[in-house]
Amino acid sequence: MNEQASPKDWNALDDEEFRRIAADFFAQNVPQHLTHLSRRPRWAEVKDWYLTLSHHGWLTPSWPQEWGGMGLTQSKILVYLEELERSGAPRLMDQGLMNIGPLLIARGTDEQRRNFLPKILSGEHTWCQGYSEPSAGSDLASLRTEARIEGDEFIINGQKIWTSVAFDATHMFALVRTDKTVKKQAGISFVMIDMRQPGVTVRPILNIAGHEELCEVFLDNVRTPVANMVGELNEGWGVAKALLGFERIWSGSPRQSMLALLRLRKLAQACGKMDDPAFVDKLTQVTLDVLDAASAYERFAQIMRTGGSFGFEVSVLKIWATETSQRVTELMVEAAGDLGALSGDVDINGEAIDILYPFLEYRAFTIYGGSSQVQRNILAKNVLDLPL
Repeated sequence: MNEQASPKDWNALDDEEFRRIAADFFAQNVPQHLTHLSRRPRWAEVKDWYLTLSHHGWLTPSWPQEWGGMGLTQSKILVYLEELERSGAPRLMDQGLMNIGPLLIARGTDEQRRNFLPKILSGEHTWCQGYSEPSAGSDLASLRTEARIEGDEFIINGQKIWTSVAFDATHMFALVRTDKTVKKQAGISFVMIDMRQPGVTVRPILNIAGHEELCEVFLDNVRTPVANMVGELNEGWGVAKALLGFERIWSGSPRQSMLALLRLRKLAQACGKMDDPAFVDKLTQVTLDVLDAASAYERFAQIMRTGGSFGFEVSVLKIWATETSQRVTELMVEAAGDLGALSGDVDINGEAIDILYPFLEYRAFTIYGGSSQVQRNILAKNVLDLPL
């Protein structure tokens, strides 16, 4: 592996050569004790891996070279992500890498880029997303967290909820209401907040599997400079939408359903279910569903590879992939019988298999990134032209 190659060299390679290099890099560097975790790791666990990626210049494949990224084309970004997922690498604190970093590169000021981007790369700043609120989930534009300008600062009061890994974040990017006199989408601004100040309270929420991952965040007279606003005052809704460009294609990846299918087959072999024709029929059906989801993903991925864009129809991918992954884990619990109700690794004829956690974890897939109901409304209105 040419580990010392300049980032300028990556796009000169064909995709398959780059895939070989990426697979080799991850095989050599991913911490083996953190591969294929059945939970989201804490920052302290993955910080060294984060810094390893940063040191070798492999942390931000989509960022331009001038800001410390690899500057990859869309096709190579896809290869990078596929090999990263295949390696079983743990999930990082990625809101800075995947969301606020690219947003600042595209829409931030020079001062914002100089101030924030190097600190994301170094791990000095870790980020969370402050969007959802107790009364503003799928209807995000109904958010109530308010910000008023006092001198050269915003004073912010309100509450955010379902904020992933906020307990490990130093900063939050958030949508706040800055004008209550206009229609709800028009009175929102996009701001960046330092969470290491008085008035910020973070309370973890146990997820359905009993792990701390989500949080509620209370903001009580929290301050942030007006200079930390991205875009113009009251135009944050458009800024937030810019973050959603490729979110649904990533959430539509077949990786999770493929991983669940491997676990299901392992369980079936251990339980002797492969001799049951009724089970084999169900297994065949979900296998075909997973292959269909992978085929749909590849179609959208090919659009990305060729530099194209897609519209509202990408919601189909998100629905298909997430609901398919749930069906696979449901069959896994069914196949395990009474053992499917046990938490943690279960010994089945010498095979240690965690049956319940994937089933519980995958319940969230059809909610985050826009629930299946919201996705279907998007398709009905914008693709099928149906009245809502």
